[in-house]
Amino acid sequence: MLINLTDVFTSEGKDRRESLAYEENSFSYRGNNYMIREKSPVNMTFTNIGTGKVLIQGDFKLVLEIPCDRCLEEVAVPLEVKFEQEIVSPENENQEERQSEQDFMLGYELDTEAFVNGEILVNMPVKVLCKPDCKGICKQCGHNLNEGDCGCDTFVPDPRMAAIKDIFNADKEV
Repeated sequence: MLINLTDVFTSEGKDRRESLAYEENSFSYRGNNYMIREKSPVNMTFTNIGTGKVLIQGDFKLVLEIPCDRCLEEVAVPLEVKFEQEIVSPENENQEERQSEQDFMLGYELDTEAFVNGEILVNMPVKVLCKPDCKGICKQCGHNLNEGDCGCDTFVPDPRMAAIKDIFNADKEV
């Protein structure tokens, strides 16, 4: 959805509020698609803070379904996003420098979907766990270790002892 901000850019001290519905049902991040379980309207306030400058403030809430980084079970991850960003008009002298930073602006129009996607991206969690003591999955069979032991041999020999092990194996072969 595009919002025309010409009136806010041109009227000093102008204040405008918008409440928009976020239309997407999933969010793409690092090549994965995450389903959006719940979402609130995006509340935005546009304030003229000087010649050709507008301050965007707002907030919204989402609940994403993201797999646990250890056991791959789906986890409901709530995101409370608050944002505050200054944008400049397309006629500003330094516009060429700021254009790469403002890829959500098309002239005087704000692409709300691109703006909101950028804010979600900034607020994505680095690591998602279903619980703090998640045991993950078995490296051999892939069983979820939170549901119980799988019975696979998990013995990992000490690599520092490999040379001694080779000596003993050499004696047995002769």
